[in-house]
Amino acid sequence: MKDKLEAMLIAAQQAVATAADEAALQDVRVQFLGKKGELTAIMKGMGALSAEERPVIGAVANKVKDELSEAIEQRLVLLKQEAVSQRLANEKIDVTLPGRRGQFGSKHPVTLVTEELIEIFSSLGFCVAEGPEVEQDFYNFEALNIPKDHPARDMQDTFYINDEVVLRTHTSPVQIRSMLKQAPPVRVIAPGTVYRRDSDITHSPMFHQIEGFMVDENITFGDLKGILTTFIHECFGKNVGVRFRPSFFPFTEPSAEVDIQCVICGGKGCRVCKNSGWLEILGSGMIDPEVFKSVNYDSERYSGFAFGMGLERIAMLKYGVNDLRLFFENDVRFLRQF
Repeated sequence: MKDKLEAMLIAAQQAVATAADEAALQDVRVQFLGKKGELTAIMKGMGALSAEERPVIGAVANKVKDELSEAIEQRLVLLKQEAVSQRLANEKIDVTLPGRRGQFGSKHPVTLVTEELIEIFSSLGFCVAEGPEVEQDFYNFEALNIPKDHPARDMQDTFYINDEVVLRTHTSPVQIRSMLKQAPPVRVIAPGTVYRRDSDITHSPMFHQIEGFMVDENITFGDLKGILTTFIHECFGKNVGVRFRPSFFPFTEPSAEVDIQCVICGGKGCRVCKNSGWLEILGSGMIDPEVFKSVNYDSERYSGFAFGMGLERIAMLKYGVNDLRLFFENDVRFLRQF
């Protein structure tokens, strides 16, 4: 029995030494020292020993148990240390690495242009007004001298909710709403989102416009030219050339489109301006008396002008952007430039 105990100790010590982790070491403990382990099985043979042999074998068994328990504890301490060392090696922080800076956003270029234009026109005495994007047909078309059978409706490419409700195709409905609320004199700009059924590198189904108008006694086309020329020089620089071309809009008469000298080539001619040296940026004109009828203004006493422009168009020219779709793709690399 003494030989069995010594042989079991040697086998147990080898098992302890090769245990790879705490779970394997626990299995060794159960195998040799558990209630059904090998030491217990050997000690069951004590009954067959003589009275003189029992104390001797008992002492050997206790020594084997103590040595094995101590070996297991020492191995357990070593395994825990190795686990900690391995964890530190895998999870250590290299304090010499540079820190990760937070990502800072910036204002969208259309927002920047909108704020700049509002500031320019505010300095010229205009106040800011807003209106609904889902608009009644009356404000979007009829009050602006565009009846239901007018061919200009085909130019608008309108999104219809129903026969009487549309997604506004321009910010001009704010002109009507403002004049219905306020008697002359009135001087208002209306920036906002508009919608049309169109999409390519220079058009989007959703884009932004700014409408402006002024109504008072004795307002002339000269006032229109003065205000818009001042705006252009403030926005693009005092050396930029400006020209007014005759045009047609249902809600203004006479009407004019306004061109600026190409900001890309300086008027010499390039692909952007189609070698003309000029770029069209907005439409304008004297408010048609039919519009004044819709808002109960006396067209014999009052006159006024209106203008409107696409904010993306202005942003493209100011920042040299060649594709309108870049404004709507939310590419951080593009937006970070602003």
